[in-house]
Amino acid sequence: MKMNFIKKHGSNVLFGCFIILLIIPQTRMPIQVFLQRTISLSPSEILKEDRIVLKSYNWNLIDTTSKSLNLKQSKGSVILINYWATWCPPCIAEMPAMQNLYDLYGNQVDFYFITNDDPNKVSNYLKTENYKLPVYFQAGKSPVILESNSLPTTFLLSKEGEIVMKKVGAARWNASKVHHTIDKLLIE
Repeated sequence: MKMNFIKKHGSNVLFGCFIILLIIPQTRMPIQVFLQRTISLSPSEILKEDRIVLKSYNWNLIDTTSKSLNLKQSKGSVILINYWATWCPPCIAEMPAMQNLYDLYGNQVDFYFITNDDPNKVSNYLKTENYKLPVYFQAGKSPVILESNSLPTTFLLSKEGEIVMKKVGAARWNASKVHHTIDKLLIE
């Protein structure tokens, strides 16, 4: 009798348990992060004829040590800009890949990890996860073509300011396709 019940309703019981785990705040985030990492794909290059060019680099930012800077300092460089938050499961899902990408290209590409989170929360998160990413807070309005209302959103810009990749949602940024694109941008 017991075996018949399990055979007949086992998948429903498992699905019900999964739903309950998603409702519980302590288990929801890790499950969402795991699922995002599992289903994320590497981003694609935007076709040359469809690329938009950043004209104004004027964007005031503040780093985690309260030092002010402007995106203008990166004009002429390959730039990766990522909007993220500590409470965002897709953002957290792609952070290990972002750290790996930064470790690989941090001396050649200008990385900007932009957040509006509480600075203490950000510092604690980075320390807990042992991330060494260059995080910034907006001190002024971003250029219009770099605006986004979705997290995460990531832009990869060429030295000429072309948006070569734009991805809304989690992605595998440490993929060979991304490496190939960055390598190509660095030698152009």
